[in-house]
Amino acid sequence: MIRPARGPPTVRTDEPSARAVARRLARADPVLARVIRSTGVVPLPRNAGGFRHLAEAILYQQISGAAGDAIVRRLEAVDGTGRFPTADWFCTADRATLRRAGVSPQKVGYLQDLARRVVDGRLDLRRLRGASDAAVSEALTAVHGIGGWTAQMYLLFSLHRPDVLPSGDLGVRKAVQRAWGFRTLPAPRTIDRLGRRWAPYRSYATHYLWRSLANRPPLAAEPSRR
Repeated sequence: MIRPARGPPTVRTDEPSARAVARRLARADPVLARVIRSTGVVPLPRNAGGFRHLAEAILYQQISGAAGDAIVRRLEAVDGTGRFPTADWFCTADRATLRRAGVSPQKVGYLQDLARRVVDGRLDLRRLRGASDAAVSEALTAVHGIGGWTAQMYLLFSLHRPDVLPSGDLGVRKAVQRAWGFRTLPAPRTIDRLGRRWAPYRSYATHYLWRSLANRPPLAAEPSRR
């Protein structure tokens, strides 16, 4: 699950305004223009990213939001600080402690793999900020329990990349079906084809599509790959 921001967002000063992007998208695609008119002009949502963001993406997989929230609260209470545990903590935490917090055995392995990679430097989250989209995806999907969808959400919300199109996302597909009048749910390749008009601001187009369903950003993570 991709959760709302939990810290000060990183702001890029070279980004165009939300209104300028909306105008460009509307000129490029008359159907998307109607979507934007219905939602109003909005900026991209942001979060601070980092280890916690990825750990929560794993924790919320295939469970309800309420269940995920409860697990996060238990983890925050483990050391009495009220803060989410660090990567170092996850590296040394015993499985029984994590299981008592409600973390499944499979996810315990995923979280500890993520934590070890962050601590030993195999996954350098700071360096990801300057890496290409493809390099970020490759680095993140090397972690057990993180697939392409989570990597795309990290690119979009945490690294604030402007041209990410999660064409396999169910919310995006439903929004396109509704706006473009498809009889059935469009395939990801159809979304990719339509999305060529939205480059280089496909992240913004994605957010407008989500908004058109009266949803906040996606809260259901991909099924595990491993």
